[in-house]
Amino acid sequence: MRTKDVTAHVDEKMPPTAAKPVLSVCSLSVDYVAPPKPAAHAVQDVSFDLGRGEVLGLVGESGCGKSTLALALMRLLPPAGRIVNGSVRLQDIELLDLDEARMASLRWSQIAMVFQGAMNALNPVRAVGDQIAEAIRQHDRTIGKAATVRRVDELLELVGIAANRRTQYPFQYSGGMRQRAMIAMALACNPAVIVADEPTTALDVMIQAQILDLLSRLRRELGLAIILVTHDLGIVAEICDRVLVMYGGVTAEYAPVDLAFNAPRHPYTQALLHAFPDPDHPQAKLNSIPGAPPRLDALPPGCRFAPRCPQAMERCQQAAPALYALPDDQFASCFLVEDTAEDRRGSLDHG
Repeated sequence: MRTKDVTAHVDEKMPPTAAKPVLSVCSLSVDYVAPPKPAAHAVQDVSFDLGRGEVLGLVGESGCGKSTLALALMRLLPPAGRIVNGSVRLQDIELLDLDEARMASLRWSQIAMVFQGAMNALNPVRAVGDQIAEAIRQHDRTIGKAATVRRVDELLELVGIAANRRTQYPFQYSGGMRQRAMIAMALACNPAVIVADEPTTALDVMIQAQILDLLSRLRRELGLAIILVTHDLGIVAEICDRVLVMYGGVTAEYAPVDLAFNAPRHPYTQALLHAFPDPDHPQAKLNSIPGAPPRLDALPPGCRFAPRCPQAMERCQQAAPALYALPDDQFASCFLVEDTAEDRRGSLDHG
């Protein structure tokens, strides 16, 4: 991505804040366990903070652990998934210490999710308004029918859908409208954090732009904190304040978005950016990253990116690098940055 493409949007993002984070994740690790097969280490020692009104982009190739991390935050992992280490604090509540009943009461009311694939996430035999209303009633048993209908109408209009379409079914909505309806459902109980897993997948470019504009407006107007899971680096440059680049279940780089795009420190981040199409040269051959990500149940002994890294050294094959703290709130897990690191403890400071 060219410098001018990223900095053109910097002023539109939320200014940095020293306030206490809404969501603080520290050393979160998730395994998939299916004996007699070895455990698959899908997420390992991932840490980040998310402030009010901020958008964090979570990027990486398929299989890098992005969706697993998102589901772990919601505690909605499939049966084989196990959170084996770490902390997830949401507004002073440690989510990993809660029983399922208490966690269920916080889903949608404090932290909500826009699931991947709006085409399949809505129940095809129930009206869209009824599905949104169910989330409202689940968290407020005292609310009356008329008040619920008013709230559903407000939510639909908030995301750009006419209230009179409340009684229609998902098949009567376009793909973009279904995605907007999923966002309305996530907003139903005024959560502090929304996790959006590939919210623009399978949508055409114009509808993608509308969804991104909607998310930007909601975070400005409502102060929403958003975790945006995506493959699309252009989306990250457009809407995100910070980016967390994952590879093989670990953090490759974690930085403000302008630094990650204009001065990336990890070879994997650099390779991803080189593989991004250049709009100034549409006929140019696209770069690619040779090889494939590692199997999470058969990880290499050293750096997980080393088998594909053009800058790998012998040391990279033998030991995994720490996550080094660099100037300007940038972090990278690569031995190449060791000499310029300000902190070699290998983890983010959550104070």
